[in-house]
Amino acid sequence: MRFRVLGAIVGVATLSVALFAIPLAISMERLYHDDTTASLDRNATWIAAVVHDDVVRNGVTSIPLPRGVPSRLTVGFFAASGAKLSGAGPDMSRIAADARDGHVHEGVERGFLVAAAPFPSDKKLAGSVRVAVPYEIVRDHMYRAWLAMAGLAVVVIGLAAVFALRQSARLAAPLEHLTRSAQALGAGDFSIRAPRSDVREADAAGLALEATARRLGDVLDRERAFSVDVSHQLRTQLTGLLLGLESALGRPDADLAGVIRTAVERGERLQTTIEDLVRLTRGGHTGGPEPFDVRALVEEICVDRRAALAETGRGLTVSVPDELPGVAASPAAVRQILHVLLDNAAIHGRGEVTVEVSDLGDGVAVVVSDQGPGVPEGADVFARGAGDGHGIGLALARSLAEAEGGRLILRRASPPVFSLLLQAR
Repeated sequence: MRFRVLGAIVGVATLSVALFAIPLAISMERLYHDDTTASLDRNATWIAAVVHDDVVRNGVTSIPLPRGVPSRLTVGFFAASGAKLSGAGPDMSRIAADARDGHVHEGVERGFLVAAAPFPSDKKLAGSVRVAVPYEIVRDHMYRAWLAMAGLAVVVIGLAAVFALRQSARLAAPLEHLTRSAQALGAGDFSIRAPRSDVREADAAGLALEATARRLGDVLDRERAFSVDVSHQLRTQLTGLLLGLESALGRPDADLAGVIRTAVERGERLQTTIEDLVRLTRGGHTGGPEPFDVRALVEEICVDRRAALAETGRGLTVSVPDELPGVAASPAAVRQILHVLLDNAAIHGRGEVTVEVSDLGDGVAVVVSDQGPGVPEGADVFARGAGDGHGIGLALARSLAEAEGGRLILRRASPPVFSLLLQAR
């Protein structure tokens, strides 16, 4: 990531400098050439205007130059044919000969940049003035300009490289932190915290990763607790089944047929519990696609429980209205919650057990109560560490209710009254 950003920024900067500098270098070369040529044109025209053409006509071999002519210039006077009459320069000059048409001519001749201007005259053209400067001077100016441009280009690319290093570090560091956080999450660390940076997208990804880690941690904690609660629920029912069989084996006068029927009923109930819990685990504890009839489910469960309570001399009263709204919950979850509440009333409660279902308009309430001593003051009946044995089963029931979008509350501690609140669909 760092090298990609660095290479991209430096590459773009280098390309931009090259695209800008190459045309500029060509333009600078043309500029220096044209500027020097224009200066030579002015000097040649000025000398031709000052020196009288009669001097040339008379064949004077030493012609004085006017004051102010730059010392670096090479000045020569040439006849119309291009032959040198006086001054410096080659014996024959093509550019000086071209000036016989009455116009100023420029060009490069024998390593010199040359300008030739004709003498102004109304008579026949007498000759021209040839002014030259070594072309090395033009190249020297041009090379120095190119060197300055190259130095500036190096500075610009260097600054781009420094900027690229900072930007690559700024962009790559949050991603590297996210990578380490994701690896830690994969290793089971759900407490990761991605550091904040000034890259908004990376911060957003870090926050999303933190939220995901928290959700995964919560889900894993709930699944672990659910597994513990399920194990307790299954062991409780299996223990009851085994105790009933062992008790019958220890009594010679035991009604074996009745004991077997009871064991079969408990086995079927255990099988139903296992199937419900497996279905809830696979389905993620979510409500079914269609609302179900709470009335039928409550009556089905209470028919089975009424006989079991009657064996201990206790009764079960069920109150269900004729019409109830459909419930947005899983039947398996509601069945297990009611089994936990009725088990709690049968094991820890006394007297008559009452199940009352009521329509709340936007939901359904299932109230389970008995005449037992209830919950000690200040005790958390839904805590898994409750010493009286309530905690694990009721904790499972509450987690199932919350997973289905409902609530399980203890409305009254003594005598105990539990309310299961379910949302209508």
